[in-house]
Amino acid sequence: MTETPDRTERIALLSQQWEAIETLVAALDEDRWRAPSPLPGWTVFDVVAHIIGIESWLLGERPPAHDPNRVKTDVRTLPYIRNETAVLNEIWVDRLRPLPGARLVELYRDVVDRRRQALAAMGEIEWEKETVSPIGPVSYGRFMRVRLFDCWMHELDIADALGVRVEEGGPRGELAFAEFAGSIPRVVVKKGGAPDGSRIIFALTGPLARTLHIQVAGRASYVDAFDEPADVEIGMDSGLFVRLGGGRTSAEQHLDEITFDGDTELGQRLVRHLAFTI
Repeated sequence: MTETPDRTERIALLSQQWEAIETLVAALDEDRWRAPSPLPGWTVFDVVAHIIGIESWLLGERPPAHDPNRVKTDVRTLPYIRNETAVLNEIWVDRLRPLPGARLVELYRDVVDRRRQALAAMGEIEWEKETVSPIGPVSYGRFMRVRLFDCWMHELDIADALGVRVEEGGPRGELAFAEFAGSIPRVVVKKGGAPDGSRIIFALTGPLARTLHIQVAGRASYVDAFDEPADVEIGMDSGLFVRLGGGRTSAEQHLDEITFDGDTELGQRLVRHLAFTI
């Protein structure tokens, strides 16, 4: 079997990401497992249960049967459920929620081990085959970049819930950020209302420091530089940037951590409307 460098790297980074999450939660007591996460309605336990659910689904498995001794939850009525994807996610979480944390770790280790085996056995044709994903039909390999981003964001969710710091940069962070950043030009127009002709800079500091130039010319896209001064330059830490884009916090809570040079009204509108992930 021939493997492309991208494929080899992507599988390795996804495996490392699963290990990083296990390291965060393996020794938690029950109180810490039930700490609220930045995701509405979900605890640390629920975040890990969600990852188990997605990876199990990718192995062709269905959620566990409903326990007849529990009151059945109508997940569609929960205030944070907004679409069918969220319904499916919540069913997995709800079915696993009664378990103790130690048992959840066992299930997590089992499913990611089986996913590693499945990825290792996958041929190049399967890797390139179009499949359904949260961003629409893409190759399976591209879907695995989405999975890396999703799991990376959930590592940050868990770390934030537990009040600990994790490495946000490095190869895993770089690839996850590349997936995340691809949506930002569209977001600044569709959600932030950046007008045609706008020139926007996001100057990011921290573990994923970089400068993003976005030009709106009919459609928004990244450019290497502008021919004229930017309308607004927005400065913030890269970790805050991804948490805003992930809907994990609001700009209102962090305006003292964000700088604006130029059109402050436009800049503040953009950061208030960065959230786009499911």
